[in-house]
Amino acid sequence: MATTLITGANRGIGTEYCRQLQARGDTVIAVCRTPSPELESLGVRIEPGVDITSPEAIADLVRRLDGLPLDLVIHNAGILERTSLENLDPESLRRQFAVNALGPLQLSRALLPQLHPGAKLVLMTSRMGSIADNSSGGSYGYRMSKVALCMAGKSLAIDLKPRGIAVAILHPGLVRTRMTGFTPQGIPPEEAVRGLLQRIDGLSLENSGTFWHANGEVLPW
Repeated sequence: MATTLITGANRGIGTEYCRQLQARGDTVIAVCRTPSPELESLGVRIEPGVDITSPEAIADLVRRLDGLPLDLVIHNAGILERTSLENLDPESLRRQFAVNALGPLQLSRALLPQLHPGAKLVLMTSRMGSIADNSSGGSYGYRMSKVALCMAGKSLAIDLKPRGIAVAILHPGLVRTRMTGFTPQGIPPEEAVRGLLQRIDGLSLENSGTFWHANGEVLPW
């Protein structure tokens, strides 16, 4: 039975990860700032009050975990703020970098002592972080922060391979969640997470550092 830690677990894809992983027998640790009723109804272990941009909050989470070995860490926490060329808010850009890129990297480093050979690290990014795939422009803060997260994931894959830890860089597809305004064009979180878990189950040291779509497509950088 695997022990899995998931950030951003209080809604959307994060909550669905918790639901499906618990259903298949994992011990789930749901990390979030504020638990939702939906998350609380699952009966998983919840570690609330965690702001992944805060070194103090990360240190407190590590203390609470008390050295518990982790088999899988899924960095799902993220924010999307609309920043166009006309509305280039530097504070918004910094916020998105802090949550989407720096937070997962800092938490990964803090949790390294609890990740054993064979453990897996998952970064939830977006194809909006693909330079080659950018055909519509805009969304400066989100795109730039996700590019940074992809680069962090690639470096982590290289640095952690000698430790036997594999890294996946995953795009969930267009999903009907609050982040996307529950777009009717999106797929339900249940479908997205089923695909994401297939990619995670197929993750190995040989394909570590790959940028995948949930459907199995390898995405361009």
